[in-house]
Amino acid sequence: MRKENAWCPLSYKCGGCDYADLPYQVELKFKRDYLKKLFFYIDVPEVIPCRSIEHYRDKVQAVISTRNGKIISGLYIKGTHHVIDLKDCRLEFEGASSILASVRSLMKSFSLAPYDEDRRTGDLRHVLLRHAHNRNEVMATLVFGSDRFRRKKEFAYALVQKHPEIKTVSWQLNDEKTSMVLSDKAIRILYGDGYIEDEICTLRFRITPSSFFQINRSQTEVLYETAMRMASLRGNERVLDAYSGTGTIAMIASGKAGRVVAVEENGAAVQIAKENARLNGIGNVDFVSADASIFCKEAAKKGVKFDAAFLDPPRSGCDERFLSSLIKMGPEKIVYISCNPETQARDIRYLKNFGSYYVRRIQGVDMFPRTSHVENIALLTKAPELKEEYRTFSGKGKYLDDRERKYGRKR
Repeated sequence: MRKENAWCPLSYKCGGCDYADLPYQVELKFKRDYLKKLFFYIDVPEVIPCRSIEHYRDKVQAVISTRNGKIISGLYIKGTHHVIDLKDCRLEFEGASSILASVRSLMKSFSLAPYDEDRRTGDLRHVLLRHAHNRNEVMATLVFGSDRFRRKKEFAYALVQKHPEIKTVSWQLNDEKTSMVLSDKAIRILYGDGYIEDEICTLRFRITPSSFFQINRSQTEVLYETAMRMASLRGNERVLDAYSGTGTIAMIASGKAGRVVAVEENGAAVQIAKENARLNGIGNVDFVSADASIFCKEAAKKGVKFDAAFLDPPRSGCDERFLSSLIKMGPEKIVYISCNPETQARDIRYLKNFGSYYVRRIQGVDMFPRTSHVENIALLTKAPELKEEYRTFSGKGKYLDDRERKYGRKR
């Protein structure tokens, strides 16, 4: 089915687009088949397609390097530390390539050298761009490998003059030997307010350079609206939002629930979440800066209960301490959103085996067209609430695991 280099001539070198040259419907079928293998014990509906398979990435991280004495910007080739010269990417938001071209041009005029990680020489290391889809605003963050360049503000003003859509420019020092773009050091503002604003589900959100914010804004609305429909909140529930980040899910759920408790370990993200809540006049969300596992363990000891829980953990999924404490708190519904369905399937097995939860429905959402990644939402409910035909007990009163359900229990 492939037509080599038909969609992007660099796809086989870059490695970022696994399905670059396949028809989109075939890509969606592959993603659904992947979910079917993981969740073979339940009906898997078709994956919700993305509204656009091009220019959907509202976050761009470009590596600055040199090739034959020429300044280049691009990405590390998958699995290597070799930078590919990427002048235009069909996934990045429109205008990103033009801004990066201006950065390369200005570097020459300002005698700003690309940073060499091996020799630890040079200046500019990465350029991070964030795009506010609704307002067409851009935030630029310049990551330096050294602090020798003294004309940072002049450079920022020159970049804004070329691109008025850039509303703020910041810089950060990252002189560590790491593959991470941003470091733990302070981010300093060169121009503007240090943030841009975007809207999701009619709510306003401030985005800073270090904010976790979904990179596909339009499809994020589809993801969260689907999750809210699956949760079927009635307006009086006490809801837990674990791994809440900057509080996006918590604030969307706040209009459909009685009270929401949002737990996030990153203190800076919690401060941004509180600011976003004030921005939207939301008063029924409690933001807690704590490790989700420790918070839930302490809450379970105190007998705290929740009617529903939203989980949106990192790719590594939830740890057993958190899942064990969540089971003790006994929410009637769990809506588990995951960017890694494999760890999600693992965590669901734990919830089913030790908490008597049952998967009522799953729904894949294509957030990242042309790549092999797929977001998945799972709705779990307490098993005793299920209809009799869904109940299958083992001799010890526990629910059968997936292999037993499919192949029969060993005698």
